[in-house]
Amino acid sequence: MTRPLRIAVASSGLGHIARGIEAWADDLAAVLAARGQTVTLYKGGGQSTRPYECVLPCWQRGAAPTGRLLRVLPRRISWRLGLGSPYGVEQVSFALALIRRLRKTRADILHVQDPVVALLAQRARRLGLIRARTILAHGTEESLEFQRKIAFLQHLAPWHLQEARRAGFARRHWVAIPNFIDVDRFAPGPDRGVRNHLGIPADARVVLCVAAIKRDHKRIDHLIEEFVHWRSQRSGLSAYLVIAGGREAETDELVADGQRRLGDQVRFLIGYPRRRMPDLYRAADLFVLPSLMEMMPVAVLEAAASGLPCLVHRHPVLEWMIGPGGQAIDMATRGDLATSFARWLGDPTMCAKSGEAARAHCVREFAADVVVDRILKFYQHVVARTPRGVAV
Repeated sequence: MTRPLRIAVASSGLGHIARGIEAWADDLAAVLAARGQTVTLYKGGGQSTRPYECVLPCWQRGAAPTGRLLRVLPRRISWRLGLGSPYGVEQVSFALALIRRLRKTRADILHVQDPVVALLAQRARRLGLIRARTILAHGTEESLEFQRKIAFLQHLAPWHLQEARRAGFARRHWVAIPNFIDVDRFAPGPDRGVRNHLGIPADARVVLCVAAIKRDHKRIDHLIEEFVHWRSQRSGLSAYLVIAGGREAETDELVADGQRRLGDQVRFLIGYPRRRMPDLYRAADLFVLPSLMEMMPVAVLEAAASGLPCLVHRHPVLEWMIGPGGQAIDMATRGDLATSFARWLGDPTMCAKSGEAARAHCVREFAADVVVDRILKFYQHVVARTPRGVAV
């Protein structure tokens, strides 16, 4: 019989940043606590609202003192210390506070998606400062050279692990375990007043994108361009584009451009509360993610579980995630997304059937109960084994 484990889940951005990484940490700790596991959720902002939460002080990436520190530190020194960006400063300061806490709590496992936090915690164990073995759930597109430094790494899709093996970088205790989703919370259902609140007619077609509102990576500018192109060809169909996501440096510029070009047919929801996300998905007809490469975006799982057909780029990870529940297209080619809008928004029956398939695939492959069982088995594997070069 395996002994109970003391588990720490940590996220430097949780409490003040809304991204998939923060949602992952919040959801994982909640599921572990509901299962009776001894878990503590360490977060870098906000308030402790549940018994298992603990807020740790850190230099938050958007705070004025962080910006002043970066301006003062010489770059040759700051990058060497991991302080070369606002996110780096946040991670290093959070990791130091976390290590101090873990010295007292004697956790067995530390599970994170912040890469610098993982690296510093792993070094702290090697120095005998903490007991916890660190698992990095790799969701931030770190290089293979960086990944190789991590003893226990959770790839979020089989393709990522296969690529590491093909490149000769994979280590013995690396696994592929996906993100998961609460399929009871994110589930199909009627619109609960979201359209009315957003001023969208009940009979309109709604395209939803949930992603950081920026050009780089998420390609929100491409999404706006393709929706404008589609509308110029199908002006008779009432349709709205809803973009929900976190604020980035270019967000205001993208919002202004979208409103100038689409007028009343676009809604930007910046920092939309996560507790209201299930209802937002239920108010939509089609989900789209225009990025060309992803580790494993939680938003796609949320959309699929909610019964939305998903339009994504033709990439192995995204194709694996949506299964038969949508379409993978060439998002890099101008006009392909606009053509897909015409096909999907013009056929409500196809949308409904594909949404059902998306939901069934998501429940089968990514439901919380299925995936968390695998995570707990990995925890036991990690505490039972010590790779070469890692101090006990």
